[in-house]
Amino acid sequence: MTAETSQTLDRGLRVLKLLADTDHGLTVTELSNKLGVNRTVVYRLLATLEQHALVRRDLGGRARVGLGVLRLGRQVHPLVREAALPALRSLAEDIGATAHLTLVDGSDALAVAVVEPTWTDYHVAYRAGFRHPLDRGAAGRAILSARRHTTAGHPGYTLTHGELEAGASGAAAPLVGVSGVEGSVGVVMLADAVPERVGPRVLDAAQEVADALR
Repeated sequence: MTAETSQTLDRGLRVLKLLADTDHGLTVTELSNKLGVNRTVVYRLLATLEQHALVRRDLGGRARVGLGVLRLGRQVHPLVREAALPALRSLAEDIGATAHLTLVDGSDALAVAVVEPTWTDYHVAYRAGFRHPLDRGAAGRAILSARRHTTAGHPGYTLTHGELEAGASGAAAPLVGVSGVEGSVGVVMLADAVPERVGPRVLDAAQEVADALR
């Protein structure tokens, strides 16, 4: 800590990070041990965070992240979209297919940014706000692949055909190494199969977006 920082705010943020890293919540005692502070301090931190709906406590007294974080999270999408647009534009123009950035939203894949190519006679109409289950379509499958590869190396790209729209093929690669953001970059095109060069190009675009978000 330095003279310009707030110890109380720092502890409150650490509480939120600790709670975000667990699915089962934490007790006051567990938080006290992890933070290295007494239980009274933890009670005060939790009470303050509860007032802002950033933390909730269940009947067993375990603290969990509250729904108030969703209001903060909604503001993340515009920032992520803005950072991703240059790479998406380049990808769409290079491949001649609709490029998209997709993020996890609960159990769904949600398209938050879409760029269509300017020079093609036709392309797949794919709109920001489109959502689908994570286990269908290249974008969601790429994200699931990244989850499986967290300890097994860098995941590659994912190819699909006809899973979301008849006659359409997709290619996507996950965002890797971006703290707090789980998503993928991909393209969708009207084709029976994805051309060979598309997968590696999508993988490069996903890396560009990840670099822009770090």
